Amino acid sequence: MKLLRVGTAGAERPALLDAEGTLRDLSGIVDDIDGALLADEAALDRVRAAAESGELPRLDATGLRIGPPVGRIGKIVCIGLNYHDHARETGAEPPAEPVVFFKAPDTVVGPNDTVLVPRGSRKTDWEVELAVVVGRTARYLGSAEEGLAHVAGYAVAHDVSEREFQIERGGTWDKGKNCETFNPLGPWLVTADEVADPQNLSLKLWVNGELKQDGATAEQIFPVGEVVRYVSQFMTLYPGDVINTGTPAGVAMGQPEPKPYLRAGDVVELEIAGLGRQRQELKDA
Repeated sequence: MKLLRVGTAGAERPALLDAEGTLRDLSGIVDDIDGALLADEAALDRVRAAAESGELPRLDATGLRIGPPVGRIGKIVCIGLNYHDHARETGAEPPAEPVVFFKAPDTVVGPNDTVLVPRGSRKTDWEVELAVVVGRTARYLGSAEEGLAHVAGYAVAHDVSEREFQIERGGTWDKGKNCETFNPLGPWLVTADEVADPQNLSLKLWVNGELKQDGATAEQIFPVGEVVRYVSQFMTLYPGDVINTGTPAGVAMGQPEPKPYLRAGDVVELEIAGLGRQRQELKDA
């Protein structure tokens, strides 16, 4: 299923994109697309049955904002340097263990919402990423297979980053990762049963129409199941938590000087095969 949330920011309602590409209203069946729903197999079965019946009300998509596909996110765990080609372009050694950092849930916006360039920023960068949404409570998992079994679905994430804040201003990466609007998510949550192999997905990102990133999840150093297993050794993952699993090569930081960092007026578009497409215009904060 392709689950999504539509409407004005903070007042989104649950919806579904059916097999014919028609937007359907789920608000008569479920309250929201969130961890409570994703952990409730009976509720998900009701959604599937309703979708197959063809009786869900149609929604007019004209002018309708698409919000983040998951509401009430508890935490966003991010994995850095998780692609062989990205590690090479930045001159970093592939890490022996996953590099873990966090983004606050309030960085999440819809897939086509405005992204704000922070005040004082000189190095705002782009990163297309596969987002994993947790569907079952995960703690101390024993294998990558168990990790995959705890995934509810997948989505496109844009891990916007400010490299000067992240790398040159001391401390951890968090200052360059948590600026407002720095995690567009969506358009859909595609349930795990529709993603045959999360290690066989292409990722692309364009800036002002120019292809910048053209990668594949096959390049991940730590695959999805292993990432979920690993993270569960250090924290409990709850339904509705999100894991951003890293970005392939092609970010501005990895380009020759002068590096083409983002500025107000730029347009970024990104997509992952089968998971949908995003488009953001940048403005000054």
